[in-house]
Amino acid sequence: MKLVDKISLFTPANPFFTFEFFPPRTDQGFQKLIARITRLSRLNPLAVSVTWGAGGATINRSLDLAWAAQREQRLETILHLTCTNMVQGLIDDVLKNAKECGIQNILALRGDPPRGEEYWKPTDARFQHAADLVSYIRSSPLYSDYFCIGVAAYPEGHSDKLLEEDEELAYLKQKVDAGADYIMTQHFYDVDAFLEWVKKVRQKGIRVPIIPGIMPIQTYSSFLRLTKLCGTEAPPHVMDALEPIKHDDQRVKDFGVALAVEMIRKINASSEISGFHFCTLNLERSIVLILEQLGWTGEHASTTNRLITGASQVEVEDSSLNSNFRITPSEALDTAASTLAGKSSRGLAQEVGKGELNSEATWDEFPNGRFGDAKSPAFGIGQDPWNPSSSVLTGPDREWGSPKSTEDLTHLFLQYLHSEISSTPFSSNPLSLETKKILPQLVALNGAARWTVGSQPAVDSALSTDEVVGWGPPGGYVFQKSFVEFFTTHDDLLEIVSKLEKIDGDWFTFYAADSEDNFTSNVDAQARNAVTWGIFPGHEVTQSTIIDKESFISWKEEAFEIWHQWALTYPPDCPERRILDEVWRTRWLVTIIHHDFKTPDGLWKLLLDNRDSNKTEDPNRVTK
Repeated sequence: MKLVDKISLFTPANPFFTFEFFPPRTDQGFQKLIARITRLSRLNPLAVSVTWGAGGATINRSLDLAWAAQREQRLETILHLTCTNMVQGLIDDVLKNAKECGIQNILALRGDPPRGEEYWKPTDARFQHAADLVSYIRSSPLYSDYFCIGVAAYPEGHSDKLLEEDEELAYLKQKVDAGADYIMTQHFYDVDAFLEWVKKVRQKGIRVPIIPGIMPIQTYSSFLRLTKLCGTEAPPHVMDALEPIKHDDQRVKDFGVALAVEMIRKINASSEISGFHFCTLNLERSIVLILEQLGWTGEHASTTNRLITGASQVEVEDSSLNSNFRITPSEALDTAASTLAGKSSRGLAQEVGKGELNSEATWDEFPNGRFGDAKSPAFGIGQDPWNPSSSVLTGPDREWGSPKSTEDLTHLFLQYLHSEISSTPFSSNPLSLETKKILPQLVALNGAARWTVGSQPAVDSALSTDEVVGWGPPGGYVFQKSFVEFFTTHDDLLEIVSKLEKIDGDWFTFYAADSEDNFTSNVDAQARNAVTWGIFPGHEVTQSTIIDKESFISWKEEAFEIWHQWALTYPPDCPERRILDEVWRTRWLVTIIHHDFKTPDGLWKLLLDNRDSNKTEDPNRVTK
């Protein structure tokens, strides 16, 4: 069924909601996401949407996920489709596959620049803007009447910030005039600015439904990363509220729920908006809590289901809860906390579950480190969940000079460690306080041309509220094993492996691979290494960061692609291109984990001890 036909059955008094998912990076994450979608489908969303990586980077997984949602879960599915790196033949194939799958709804997007390019450029001159994609579908005799087409809008301006607001609105009208049926917005946190923007849209004569995007804050770090990535801004009162709690993951998550509830209620009471689009980031619990607090579960969900299945024969019921039931932000935060504790709040009957963090719904709610757990559908949300292998290669603020030799690259990584530059192609953020705990060791490694791209110090029990290494709910304790990831030569890798083989016991795990998929390790392919875990009152042990072969290979593919794309930013045969290509072809990515977290210098002694390898001592015997 076309989404716009379903939308016509709803009003602000009876709002609908949709969920957005991105294709997981790993097979395990994919299967877990299907189970998660199954549970969330019981809330009766009007539809679910599946994102599309830049340049079709996730084309196969996007189509597989859309197929599973539409055919297996019997959910109305919206497939995102971009112009980036797309030509007519490929677009035709996608539309054909979508139609054969029964998908009738498309979200037509221009897309982001391909990796390694500063600005967006069309691959096919016929598809330069989303309006071109809309026009093409509408002009097709095969698809003209079949697809319901949505387009994106940016209440705070597109992330590239190239256009003034009037120009953005003009482009939006072009997309609608080309045949778009509805508008889905980028997420935002400033409700007043959004409501003002809606007025301007309507003044332009744009009458199609507008569905605002709502992205609940999950962690402080991912919030900062994703707002920067999407070009959105948080109002001062949001930043002020987050500042004192930013090191308490549970309170940040609670605040995210409360903020989303208040935003939706304000929009619901102040506009003609009749539905909301939740950017789930493939997580579950916050979405459930928001809908429970809004009163959009239970009878509301049943009413939604009757509206969808009964279409125009069903009379729309009024929901006084949406128009009259309002609480303050502080009350909303209290409500979120009581709900997480398994209590009913404000008279709303709800079943929240037992509260274990490792339950099917919530086991991956507190990701830590670069990715978290490869089994999680949300694996990778700390970076760019929509575009795997994205990096800071795009954008005009290059700090990395023009490396022409391995010495230049070593100098670049050392500059980053000494905070002389704020990023590398592998990290868009300045050095963290946690990493500074092992700064001398990292400087020594990089000085030896072992270029580090990930690491953490050992932690033998720190409070979960610790401002540097803490995470998860308050009142707990967190632990870490030391590990390090770096690029090195094959000869150096052989030397490291030789040293490891001379150490008694299984104190060290390593993974290593090159760009040609050569791989070696000293553990079974099924081995899983918890490198970050927490103990919290009333909860099971939570393993928030797991390193295994699948997660390593996923990161390896991304890391070598960054080298490759970096090389492509320089002309052929120039010194910069040659050295970066050489690194891409010949270097190995190595991850080494030290399992004795009570010996914090063990890993670094292994890697920095310059004595003859035949005399290598077990680092676990070293006195602290």
